[in-house]
Amino acid sequence: MQLLIDSGLVLLGYLLGSIPFGLLVVKLKTGKDIRTVESGRTGGTNAFRAAGFGAGLLTALLDIFKGTVATWIAIAVHPDGHWVHILAPLAAILGHNYSIYLPEFDEKKRFVRLRGGAGGAPALGGAIGLWWPSVLIILPLGALVFFTLGYASVTTLSVALFAILVFLIRFLTGSPGASWTDVIYGVITLFLLAWALRPNIKKLLNGSERVVSISIHGKLRERKEDRGGASLHKS
Repeated sequence: MQLLIDSGLVLLGYLLGSIPFGLLVVKLKTGKDIRTVESGRTGGTNAFRAAGFGAGLLTALLDIFKGTVATWIAIAVHPDGHWVHILAPLAAILGHNYSIYLPEFDEKKRFVRLRGGAGGAPALGGAIGLWWPSVLIILPLGALVFFTLGYASVTTLSVALFAILVFLIRFLTGSPGASWTDVIYGVITLFLLAWALRPNIKKLLNGSERVVSISIHGKLRERKEDRGGASLHKS
């Protein structure tokens, strides 16, 4: 019976994660389909590109909420089920990245694929659900990565890396409520995010990944390009 309940909790996590808040927010604000904008993903970064800062922030918060709620429900229903505590938010990440509500038929490859985001926000949400103070560590560090390096993809991956470090330190120091399964959550999350970001990782390796203009890296790049343009103009 407990296995059936746990399976239901994991399925609920997936269904919650599948809610495409970015699609809904952008559609309501601008009438656009976020899947036709830039990367085509439904996360906060692409919502920002499609409809501005407010839409991006709201999407990110709602996507974080999905992971947190999935975790909290699992903990409330099965307090001692450490595995289901991490499987529910992992399912939410999968739902976010491959939403059952966003099927799309690929005519070239002749199969149905599921659209979604990259998983960073619900991954953070899952970490918050497992130990809420983690947001006070992961979020500032993630923001530091974003506003210095300026790569949204690297920022997304950093969420999982920081979660691993936070949960590993808690486990090794014997913090109350800490579990080694939380570390496993971080490791699997890193794999899921890296898999979703395969195209971005390739661009990072060949130097063509987009840099956010509001970051330090972005500002330095713009300044360098401006100087290069000025030099060409003089010559």
